[in-house]
Amino acid sequence: MNISSIVVQCKSEHFDSVKEWCEKSDVCEYHFGDKEKGKIIVTTEAKDVNEDIEKLIKIQTAPYVIAADMMMTYQEDMLDEEIKRLSEQDPVPAFLNDPNTRAEDIVYNGDLKKKL
Repeated sequence: MNISSIVVQCKSEHFDSVKEWCEKSDVCEYHFGDKEKGKIIVTTEAKDVNEDIEKLIKIQTAPYVIAADMMMTYQEDMLDEEIKRLSEQDPVPAFLNDPNTRAEDIVYNGDLKKKL
């Protein structure tokens, strides 16, 4: 199963029509909107990526919709695969178990202040 959040953009004068379409359609679920800015937040549920894209296209082609962009997506199958892959890995990287590894050769990437 996929769950995706989508930001829908329309003109403020068409906000109520687009909101009503979202609420009445079987494509998405309305969660929040800003009439003044013409922005609407919806979510979709789909069995797979293909259905996810089909629903996005339906929203994009709905009356008065200027743009609809997927902001975030959760794909259950991919998460399960990643959890399985991570659980099968050794939690300690091999180079840390190497007696020839020197502490000064270990690169720490957790401090973003030095990178920006």
